[in-house]
Amino acid sequence: MILVCPQCGTRNRVPDERLADDPTCGHCGGPVAPRKPVALGDADLGPYLQGTEAPVLVDFWAAWCGPCHSYAPHFEQLAAARPDIRFVKVDSDAAQRSSASLQIRSIPTTVLFVRGREVARQSGAMTAAQLDNWVKGAMD
Repeated sequence: MILVCPQCGTRNRVPDERLADDPTCGHCGGPVAPRKPVALGDADLGPYLQGTEAPVLVDFWAAWCGPCHSYAPHFEQLAAARPDIRFVKVDSDAAQRSSASLQIRSIPTTVLFVRGREVARQSGAMTAAQLDNWVKGAMD
């Protein structure tokens, strides 16, 4: 499986069975499958989505949003439990170009991408269990 390094943008080949082994980037040595969400912005979100073969779950949020803050621990909890999915957080105020191109109208909005293509979208905060069930349903 190809995973894009969230630090340097290098594409790395990682065997599926090694996703839970904390693989590192061959270029910068950073984690390519961290067990916590990574922050991406306008410059790196598109290449990350297009280059990563694993499903990518993106949380669009803003610092001023109360529901976004209550949702964040649940998003992080599921990230630790699902090494088969890449978890990304995008500050919609800072990444206005990405938010506009993906037509993010409310926050928090969670979008599931598979091989760079949006397959599901959900607005509003969820618990980790609700998020996991939503992801499972979207990937069926």
